[in-house]
Amino acid sequence: MDIVAAFAQVGTYRGAAGLCGTTHKTVRRVIEDRAAGLAPGRPRRRTQPKNTDVVAGVIWEKVRSTDGRISAKRLLPIAQAAGYRGSARNFRRAVAAAKAAWRRQRRVYRPWVPTPGEHLVIDWTSHAGWQVFCAVLPWSRWRFVRFARDQKAETTMRLLAECFEEAGGVPRVVLSDRMGCLRGGVVANVVVPTAGYVRFAAHYGFRPDFCEAQDPESKGVVEALARYAQEDLIVPAPGWESETGANSAAREWCEEVNGRIHSEIVAVPAARLVEERKVLRPLPGLRAPLRRGELRMVDKLSTVRFGSARYSVPRELIGKRVEVIAADGEILIEVDSRLVARHSLIAPGEVSVQDDHYGGPRRSPARGIRPRSVDEKAFLDLGSPAEGFLRAAAAAGTSKLGTELAAICGLEAAWGREALMAALERATTFRRFRAADLRSILAAGNGVPRIVEEGDALVVELPMVPTRSLDAYRVEARR
Repeated sequence: MDIVAAFAQVGTYRGAAGLCGTTHKTVRRVIEDRAAGLAPGRPRRRTQPKNTDVVAGVIWEKVRSTDGRISAKRLLPIAQAAGYRGSARNFRRAVAAAKAAWRRQRRVYRPWVPTPGEHLVIDWTSHAGWQVFCAVLPWSRWRFVRFARDQKAETTMRLLAECFEEAGGVPRVVLSDRMGCLRGGVVANVVVPTAGYVRFAAHYGFRPDFCEAQDPESKGVVEALARYAQEDLIVPAPGWESETGANSAAREWCEEVNGRIHSEIVAVPAARLVEERKVLRPLPGLRAPLRRGELRMVDKLSTVRFGSARYSVPRELIGKRVEVIAADGEILIEVDSRLVARHSLIAPGEVSVQDDHYGGPRRSPARGIRPRSVDEKAFLDLGSPAEGFLRAAAAAGTSKLGTELAAICGLEAAWGREALMAALERATTFRRFRAADLRSILAAGNGVPRIVEEGDALVVELPMVPTRSLDAYRVEARR
């Protein structure tokens, strides 16, 4: 209205602009809008899309996932790969705006005031090929760390039971993330634990609880322990060859850190545990039977199948269930916590067999010899040399073997049983299976060499010949 009144007095744009302290362009726009019947006010600029709009989602996701810590310098290459073609300065403004919006809606933290005996927080982590189980009592800051080869439900509950034993009691609530081994399902963001975990919790008398999904900050006390165990226990260690050695080192480490003053509570966790143990629930009188391995049924071959390989067990266990445990490159098979077999770990498809599980070494398959004719019975009566001769002759494909056996039996009357048996052994060694061959061997008698091992003395039994004294060779002197 000041511009309109000034223009009415002086009648020129520049004169009105000089009185109102503005430009003549502004005076002209106001006068023209008034003449056109438009509402007074500053006109809005037409909004145009920004060149950062194509990567707005990328910027927001990175700012959210890093809790607003990522810099525009590190984020710029990612945005350029996603299609951003603007300047670095304009991109820094977009990142700053995204960080400001994130800080406005970021969650508000408040310190957790733990209650003695109320919570035990557990979690798994992995490092250097080991699966590390961590547990913390938040009030006393008492810490528990153990190593395992897997993160199965049986392993988790076994280590949790060991943690209760070490602590000397059971807390009211066991808090964990949404572990796949303990989570049976999720309904309306409510976690349904597995039936086995519910039975375990009912036996020990605690309530299972689960954190929000993808929210490690809700269990930061055990996340800090997992990081501490990696940096102070695993990394400085020279490496362990077995799970037993690793857990022995873990027990010593826990005893050490629980005996030092904790910087957060300015007290010794082991001493605080003594006070907290007074409000922990007592351990049950009967411990739940927890398996370390897998149950398998022993098949009719007296073996169990594990990891697509077969391992033998004593044949008395056929049809029974055994527990198969894989640890430190070995397969341990137990029945009622009693070790019944130990094997080295083998590749899938292979078989590991121990002879004592079957009563002795494996015998080569053989068909029983059953003589039917009179000649066959007479020949086999010669003993084991005759049986070996018969098997070797049959394997060599000797034709008319039955006729040859009858002819060989007839040699006993002329040469005797002992000589014939020795001839059968020699004929088998040199693979001579005819009756004529036996006659030649018998005719040669003892003056033939015997086969000996390389390097042994070759002894030849010479035939006996008539001898006479040296007097028979004396020459009479001529007179």
